[in-house]
Amino acid sequence: MSNHSAPEAAHSGSTARSALVVGALGVVYGDIGTSPLYTVRAAVSHFGTYGSQEVLGVLSLLFWLLMIVVSLKYVTLMLRADNKGEGGTLSLMELAGRGVSGRKRWVITVLGLIGACLFYGDSVITPAISVLSAVEGVSVVSHTFDDWVVPIAAGLIIALFLVQRHGTGAIGKFFGPIMLVWFTVIGVLGAWRIFQTPEILLALNPVWAFRLMHEAPFSTYLLLGAVVLALTGSETLYADMGHYGRSAIRRAWFGIVLPGLLLCYFGQGALLIADPSTLRNPFFLMAPSWGLIPLVILATMATVIASQAVISGAFSVTRQAVQLGFWPRMEILHTSAKEEGQIFLPRVNQALFIGVMILVLGFQSSANLASAYGFAVTATMLMTTLLAFVVLPRGSTGVRRAGWYVLLTTFLLIDILLFTSNTQKIADGG
Repeated sequence: MSNHSAPEAAHSGSTARSALVVGALGVVYGDIGTSPLYTVRAAVSHFGTYGSQEVLGVLSLLFWLLMIVVSLKYVTLMLRADNKGEGGTLSLMELAGRGVSGRKRWVITVLGLIGACLFYGDSVITPAISVLSAVEGVSVVSHTFDDWVVPIAAGLIIALFLVQRHGTGAIGKFFGPIMLVWFTVIGVLGAWRIFQTPEILLALNPVWAFRLMHEAPFSTYLLLGAVVLALTGSETLYADMGHYGRSAIRRAWFGIVLPGLLLCYFGQGALLIADPSTLRNPFFLMAPSWGLIPLVILATMATVIASQAVISGAFSVTRQAVQLGFWPRMEILHTSAKEEGQIFLPRVNQALFIGVMILVLGFQSSANLASAYGFAVTATMLMTTLLAFVVLPRGSTGVRRAGWYVLLTTFLLIDILLFTSNTQKIADGG
């Protein structure tokens, strides 16, 4: 009996870890995972006329921002800054405030609360724009449903918020496999287009991004407001750490999400170089004609799932606010016996539902909401970096401490550029 116990335990542990990774795909990575639907089109459309040089510049910017902001800043470094397993702005605020008093403590608290408020804004905007874009995607196949976009979107939102009571564990078991298929499909489609136009791989060289910045600095600065769409969801993966843990989130990112996203982005770039007319919808046009309808259906499911990441994050942030005394006590239901961070807050769920429905009924299209999308995200990212200056270098000395400050200053400069670029959208509703 004992001879089999160790292998069985190892197999059981491996199965549990794999389940967490798949679950994280459905709960944590839905937001950033559906960015390929609109990011490349929005970024390249920034140019009146474009050629391969502009496409390579955009893809180079996109690639390096994903590597620096998401892979390095959030997945590698920020996930280290957990407060009893919880992540997000308020957890970071509490960590930063330990042992600090007076004016500095006040500044830290203000930064944390601003970041949390901005995250709530993102938690309302993301479900609205995701579900609307999902339903609007059906019109690629047929315009029959044009008049039904808002009613169908409202129905999907009702269903989405109704299933929240079952907990992120149960939701992840259902959504996770769908997102696994999603990342696999978009990766395969991208790889196919890259194989046809391998020139796009030149964009891995940052020289193309620097060339774009050198030749048109202000235009590139404004372009960041579109490229940042590829980063939406990075703050969410930090806030959702309590649901699945840093290990599962990291493994999912480097093993599944990042490869799928990069292949998809570069595949769209390859398609645009080969056929500039595909800019009208490079994502869907990557697919062969026979695969369009299945891809639209899959994209519809994926964009609805994208809402889950910010909803789960809002639950986590609210619980942290209650624990810190910044929010009145409310009912918090634990939905898992194994993962302490998997929770459901009925009142928050209701409030988010009302907010999302107001946006859907008021704006009635994803295009009308697009201007506001990046603003809340980049502002939250900026607050996180400012708080990280206090938390991450703590306990280090000498060269190591100096290294932290150099790295964080780099993140800060990037965040400032992304945030200020998005402020240009305010006149359009941002």
